[in-house]
Amino acid sequence: MEGRSTAAMEGTSTDAMEGIRRAAGAYYDHLPDGKKKNAAKAFNAMDKNGDGKISLLEYVDYLKKKKATGFAQQSIFRALDKDDNGSLDFEEAIVLFYLMNSGRDLICKGCEKFLAGAYFSCSQCFFNASVSTYEICCACYGGKKFAHNDGHIFCDNYTLLRQSRSAIQAAPRPRRVIH
Repeated sequence: MEGRSTAAMEGTSTDAMEGIRRAAGAYYDHLPDGKKKNAAKAFNAMDKNGDGKISLLEYVDYLKKKKATGFAQQSIFRALDKDDNGSLDFEEAIVLFYLMNSGRDLICKGCEKFLAGAYFSCSQCFFNASVSTYEICCACYGGKKFAHNDGHIFCDNYTLLRQSRSAIQAAPRPRRVIH
């Protein structure tokens, strides 16, 4: 794999964001009407000047007030801004609501970019509830552009998902007491 470009190692983040946009659209389409109204209210609360668009300043201010500072990263805003016009319309904001509800505010610890597609996590940190997780993009992992605990093993996000499922399936099941 030597000689692969950074873009090839990262995959196309545009493709990854398109996948997230499709998932967000499907998620929104299946929300009950009350939750859709809540999303519209949140959009209007974020759009302080009422112009139908959310600027970076409005975005950051809203998220800080909501104590959702993990999402207040410029790299997430840029990834959400599909048409690259410097603001978010309602359709682009729906992706933010989806990300917030899924807790997917993952930023590469190496380059500080939003992790839209495949990435690597330190498995020791991931499975240790007393420490925060440590994620890095494929380019930083492949290029060794990160500093973390020596000897820790990194796995891609799909492998960790499978390991999590295996751990849950292997765990002893509590016995049910029938009365």
